[in-house]
Amino acid sequence: MTVRHTRRAFLSAATMMAAALAATACGSPQDTATGGGDSAAPVKVGLVYSQSGALASYGKQYIEGFKAGLDFATKGTGKVGDRKIELTEVDDAGDPAKAVSAAKDLIGKGTKIIAGSTASGVALQVAPIAAQNKVLFISGPAATDAVTGANKYTFRSGRQSYQDVVTAKSFIGDPTGKKVVVFAQDGAFGDANEAAVKTVIGGAGATVSSVRAPASATEFTPFASQIKAAKPDLLFVAWAGTTAPAMWQTLDQQGVLSSTTVVTGLDIRASWPTFGAAGAKISFLSHYFDGASDTEASKALKAKVNTIDLFHPDGFAAAQMVVRGVQEGGDDVDKMVKALEDWSFDGVKGKMTIRAADHALLQPMFQAKLTGSGTAFTATAQKSLTGDETAPPAVAMKG
Repeated sequence: MTVRHTRRAFLSAATMMAAALAATACGSPQDTATGGGDSAAPVKVGLVYSQSGALASYGKQYIEGFKAGLDFATKGTGKVGDRKIELTEVDDAGDPAKAVSAAKDLIGKGTKIIAGSTASGVALQVAPIAAQNKVLFISGPAATDAVTGANKYTFRSGRQSYQDVVTAKSFIGDPTGKKVVVFAQDGAFGDANEAAVKTVIGGAGATVSSVRAPASATEFTPFASQIKAAKPDLLFVAWAGTTAPAMWQTLDQQGVLSSTTVVTGLDIRASWPTFGAAGAKISFLSHYFDGASDTEASKALKAKVNTIDLFHPDGFAAAQMVVRGVQEGGDDVDKMVKALEDWSFDGVKGKMTIRAADHALLQPMFQAKLTGSGTAFTATAQKSLTGDETAPPAVAMKG
């Protein structure tokens, strides 16, 4: 239930004893690697993600980020202590059944760490497999809130939907008494976005209504008229598909973009030209874009991929988490879990903290604007929100 993505809808650590604090202090997984385990045997890591299918572009960014993060976290050795990190990549094509089959096959071959999950539906099917087999699962770009708290063996290296919507809320300050309209297509995608905005922004005091359009709609003037008549303080747009350019053009031509604050999610760079002339008039909530931060990790990632895109940081963080788990846990998955819980580290986005209670990944989020046009659009950060400011409510661990 987050921002505009292809085929999917648009997150305080407890006080601990001094010894535990020393183990979980904010640091980098580049620190001394011991490796654990009983030998110098390779550490098998299975990466199950979308190499093909609708989310292949997301998967490509994820794996590029992972390999850059592994290089960063191991100081270029690809090893934790004397143990090589041995990667096996499997394409799930965004299909949960394929992902589950791949995960089971990898586990059967002795793999104790699974990472990936570009799609939310995939993550929700792989998470129970991790719990059943007591292996570490680090979900990737999948944004569904349900991954958080799924079970003690499941973590996430990306953001979740709640963090997107909280970032959208930040554009109007105190929501009390404000009017918010959700403009979305009919169907599950629109339902999820409307529900999220009602929960997060409506729950904070705003009045939330919606204007919904059939997924087949190609004429958007009537919907623009409904939006203008509602006179919202914030218009939250959740849109997916090939009609996006026509929709944005109509909102612009009908004066919607100049009459209120219009917020939507900033997707991968390849999608930016779809905003057309409207792009410079929209306020964007952003998980990440090139230049959003200036951290050591972001510099290391940029050196590897040249231009950082939306899901590169998710892969990078996953590699940092894998190295941390192996450093502290060796081959003992329960020790890996404990090593990751309440761990703070310096990621691409900035300070990241894994909340022990439900494994939510607390992280910065960004307000952004686009300047320029078409393929020459450039994103700049208007404001950065801290991990605490975008933290989702804690949920009970389900397993």
